Amino acid sequence: MTETPEVSAEHHGDHTHRDVNGGWLRPAVFGAMDGLVSNFALIAGMDGGTSSGSKFIVLAGLAGLASGAFSMAAGEYTSVASQRELARAEIEVERREIKKHPIDEEIELAETYRAKGLDPDLASKVAKQFHADPEQALEEHVREELGIDPTDLPNPVTAAASSFICFAIGAFVPLAPYLVGAGSVVPSLIFALTALFVCGAVVSRVTSRSWWYSGLRQLLLGAAAAALTYFVGTLVGPGIG
Repeated sequence: MTETPEVSAEHHGDHTHRDVNGGWLRPAVFGAMDGLVSNFALIAGMDGGTSSGSKFIVLAGLAGLASGAFSMAAGEYTSVASQRELARAEIEVERREIKKHPIDEEIELAETYRAKGLDPDLASKVAKQFHADPEQALEEHVREELGIDPTDLPNPVTAAASSFICFAIGAFVPLAPYLVGAGSVVPSLIFALTALFVCGAVVSRVTSRSWWYSGLRQLLLGAAAAALTYFVGTLVGPGIG
């Protein structure tokens, strides 16, 4: 009788993975970065085209924060909900195929395992064991053919809420100095660029990039967007005024 190997004490409980499929990380990161960059660029453009410290800059910043947060939330909800609905529709297609052609689907699953390197007899046995339970067979087919986990589809509400909150926080950072009486764009510049670097560095914790590379990249991208918008403001603003 073959003994089942035991997991070593050193390994047990010391091998965990971060949530990469929960539907919150991408909208949270994108929301925060977009809020920082877009609202700072908007404020910089207004500063370039109007008198510094103007109430119009504050109004534009607040409008940019509100409109951007709601827009991001609505867009994320629609996008993730559509993705979820498409996945569910394809899962139902697979469910019907398994019900109508169980033998063919079992053979197809066994072929998938063989292509991955399993012994042909073992591949057939594994496929047969999965197909003993239609729900288990469905989950396995969906994972193998669609590359998704049918029990862990992204949540559109989570995505929308993450995007809304993080965009609002990001957009508030460059606006904050004006709300306490800043008379130029310099404090907003310092706040925004610092936040961009910090956000980029934090994102590196869930990627393979170094913290300084990720932070510097985000800082430079945000600074470029703000500089271009400021330049547009200086060109357009005087003519409108």
